[in-house]
Amino acid sequence: MPTTQPLPILSEQNYIQQLTIDCVIFGYRAKQLSVLVPKLRYEGDFWALPSWFVFQDEDIDEAAQRIIRSRTGIEENYLEQFQVTGKANRNGKAFLDRLIELNSELIGPTATINDGEGRREYEWFTRRFVSIGYYALVDMNKAIPRKSELDQSIEWYDINQLPPMIMDHNAIVTKALEMLRLKLDQELNVLNLLPETFTMKEVQELYETILNKPFERGNFQKKILSLNGLERLEKKYTGAAHKAPYLYQLPKPTLYEGYTTDCH
Repeated sequence: MPTTQPLPILSEQNYIQQLTIDCVIFGYRAKQLSVLVPKLRYEGDFWALPSWFVFQDEDIDEAAQRIIRSRTGIEENYLEQFQVTGKANRNGKAFLDRLIELNSELIGPTATINDGEGRREYEWFTRRFVSIGYYALVDMNKAIPRKSELDQSIEWYDINQLPPMIMDHNAIVTKALEMLRLKLDQELNVLNLLPETFTMKEVQELYETILNKPFERGNFQKKILSLNGLERLEKKYTGAAHKAPYLYQLPKPTLYEGYTTDCH
């Protein structure tokens, strides 16, 4: 049985009201694209994207980096803002009601949602929230998944086998993947998913995994090199120098904070 803890007092914090940042943290290894997803440490199966609120004196990009840093242990991550979700009926009421139903002690031994502090927190949390979506591309070999005080676990899940998450978080992942795919023909930032140096074969495997289709080797390599975004290094030693593939890397710095023009 998970150990429960009272929900934090949110309304008294210096947060921008009714605004959250939801982060899709992508990782890649062994021809598998994954997403880092925590499970809340309460009774019931509650998974959620790494998310939190924005302080009044904090830039939204800084808030996103803070959230991603706290979950991966990596100081600076490639991230991109891809969506703003602000439907009038978007709120956490159904999720919170179910959480409280299964974990009545969360609102304290004497407080209830009908009076006092419990009621104030309930109303604060169940208002309409606008969400700013960011995706991060991290090297799974460097990332060390970290739980928050509200998590039971945090794990990498195959993009095709994600757990059912709260609210609209599964739809947020779908949108993030859609936007990631749209950018593959124009830029090479997706290569932040690979180790610092990589071969052209590894690049092709990454693209084939994300797009779920094969490419002809010669045409693919020509297309990638035409983007003029890679630095070629020495050949990778394999014991047969004449057959060894070249290593490549992204120029430094590789971090970039970008914005789509069709956020909605």
